[in-house]
Amino acid sequence: MGKFTLEILFHIIGIGSASGLIFKNDTLFVIGDNSGYLYEYQMNSKDLKRHELVPNPIENTPKKEKADFESMTIFQDTIYVFGSGSSPKRNGMITFDTHQKKKVESNNLKNLYEVMQNFAAIKPEDFNLEGSVYNGENWYFFNRGNGPEAKNTLFTIEAKKLNEEFRLLSNDYKLPKIKGVRTSFTDAVLVDNKLYFLATAENTQSTYADGAILGSIIGRIDLGTMKIDFTKKISATNKFEGLTVFKKDNKKIEFLLCEDADSENLESTIYKLSLNIK
Repeated sequence: MGKFTLEILFHIIGIGSASGLIFKNDTLFVIGDNSGYLYEYQMNSKDLKRHELVPNPIENTPKKEKADFESMTIFQDTIYVFGSGSSPKRNGMITFDTHQKKKVESNNLKNLYEVMQNFAAIKPEDFNLEGSVYNGENWYFFNRGNGPEAKNTLFTIEAKKLNEEFRLLSNDYKLPKIKGVRTSFTDAVLVDNKLYFLATAENTQSTYADGAILGSIIGRIDLGTMKIDFTKKISATNKFEGLTVFKKDNKKIEFLLCEDADSENLESTIYKLSLNIK
C-alpha cells in the first residue's frame, strides 16, 4: 500500500452521529446511529432530504430506545440498513428503494443475529455489527471488537436473501493497537474482490458505552484468502465509522469517510481519503 492523503471535503448541517454512508450518482446517502432517518444529500445543490426508516423518527433518539443503525450497503438500486444487534431494540433491517425514494421493507433479524453469535462463539455483550457489504450473492458483516473479549469477526453469509436458507462462515482478526488499545471494525466496502475496512481505537470494553477516541486505521482483506493485505493508521483523533468509494482508477482510490463525534450536534464532516494502490 502506497501513500495516502486525508482531507476535509465538506460539512453537512442537519446530520448528527454519522455512522455510515453510500455515494451514488453525486448523491450521498447517510445514516446516523442516533437517528431514525436515512439522509439524502445532493452534493452539487447541497440539498438535504430525510427519509423515514422507523415510525415517528427523531434526530437524537435516547440511547436506550435507538435502533442504532450502524451500517448500510447497496446493491443495484436497493440500500440495506442494519441495526448493530448490540441490544434487543437494535436488530432491525430496513430495505430502501433509491428509485422510489422510500422504505419498502422492514425486518427483525433477531433469529439470524442469534445464529451468528452461536456460530462464532460471540457472547451478546460482544456482538456489535458496524459494517455490512452485499454483492448480490454474499453478505459480509463486520463485528466490532469493542466488547470485553475484543471479537473482531467477519461473517460471510451465502444467500440471496437473509430470510432464506443460507451458508454461514466466520473469520476472526487481531487488528493493530493504537496507544495500547486494539482497533475494532467500524465499516467496510467492496472493491475488486477486496474488502477495504475502517477500524477505530476507542478506550472502552463495552459495545454500549462510549470511550476516549485514540484514532482510526484503514485496511484490506483479500476475499480469496480471507487474510489482511495491509493496515495503515490514517488518524490519531478521528472515530471514522463510514466508508464509501468516491472515485477510482488503476493507481488510486478515493474514499469518502464520515465520523461519529458522539455528540447531539446536527453537523457532520465528510472527509476524502486518497489511497495509492500501485
